[in-house]
Amino acid sequence: MTFAQRVLSRASGRNVATGDIVQAKVDLAMSHENSALVLSSFREIGAERIWDPSKVVVLFDHRVPANTIKTAESHREVRSFARGAGLPNFYDMGEGICHQVLPEKGHVRPDMLIVGSDSHTTTYGALGAFSTGIGATEMASVWATGKIWMRVPETLRLRIRGRLGTRVRSKDVILNIIGQLGADGADYRCVEFTGSTVDAMSIASRMVLSNMSIEMGAKAGVCFPDATTDRWLAARVPGWSGIAADYGQNAVPEEEAEFDVSSLAPQVACPHQVDNVCDVTEVEGTRIDQAVLGSCTNGRLEDLEAAEAVLRGRKVHRDVRFIVVPASREIYIEAAERGMLASLASSGAVIVNPGCGPCLGGHQGLLAAGERCISTTNRNFRGRMGSPSAEVFLASPDTVAASAIRGEISDPRRL
Repeated sequence: MTFAQRVLSRASGRNVATGDIVQAKVDLAMSHENSALVLSSFREIGAERIWDPSKVVVLFDHRVPANTIKTAESHREVRSFARGAGLPNFYDMGEGICHQVLPEKGHVRPDMLIVGSDSHTTTYGALGAFSTGIGATEMASVWATGKIWMRVPETLRLRIRGRLGTRVRSKDVILNIIGQLGADGADYRCVEFTGSTVDAMSIASRMVLSNMSIEMGAKAGVCFPDATTDRWLAARVPGWSGIAADYGQNAVPEEEAEFDVSSLAPQVACPHQVDNVCDVTEVEGTRIDQAVLGSCTNGRLEDLEAAEAVLRGRKVHRDVRFIVVPASREIYIEAAERGMLASLASSGAVIVNPGCGPCLGGHQGLLAAGERCISTTNRNFRGRMGSPSAEVFLASPDTVAASAIRGEISDPRRL
């Protein structure tokens, strides 16, 4: 069986084939601020209690601290519900972004079926879970029943080989793949990331691949568990017993594609589509007003470390607002203890609390009309980070940091 067939067979209690419609038991359900919308639908269908409170995680990350009265009232409603429902896994503001917090807290394990009311729930595939985003109404049904209807997806296996060059990251790899396959290149497919390049990546780097698989339409994006996964989970999951031998690596997928990244240059996704990708050299010199380092894609410790290494001893350009958003409280604390945050702040960066903030245009760094931003986030749609006439370019932490120094999009390899 492929990875998708394997997980959905276990979750549905029968052997399944690609294209089957199954009713699957959910192992974990996640909601953030849109829990208020989920709660509204939950009450509307007449549900009285959550099927299993231990399998539901709720937290605030998109607009924290509350940026409007409406948000504050929504937070209050969800807090009240979480307490009344006895949810043991409710994380109030400050813990960080859901897609970083859940793995950190040991909620994510290989072979799990995880649904979240956020499209980037695919991130958990980096640890070998089948994880996918669903809508608020669908989540209300999951809260009530613990089950979900799902079509077993086709599998697209991507074999990535080659050693990455200096200041080239997993973000460059996935941007390049999306640029080649297109925004619909993996529609409703389970994407398997394999090959020597992936094998050499940290869990944080693999999270970038799984996170952005949704930007080419994937239903799920998985990296097969290995010794790296095992070590990561052993440090975070109480009683962890180790990974299994087979997760579908030897199954025959419906489609395969191969990518050699040994000569890959830093990549940039240009406005206003994630698949509008080119080498950084093609857009060098484009003036910017803002740079953002963070998000569920690139707000992890290795991302902050990469940016700090570029900026150390240098200053952010006087015309650039450089905003740094650690992905979680844990990352914030460790980066502070290592001196990274002090170094970044000394270079001119503005450090904000863990959360989604500027990525979705919620707060903490919206763009005015005509402004340009280069960001490590995952989407650059028109109006995504503020004014519809603003422009957002997506890139790696190294490229964003180099651009913040120069005041224009820059190749980090030249520093």
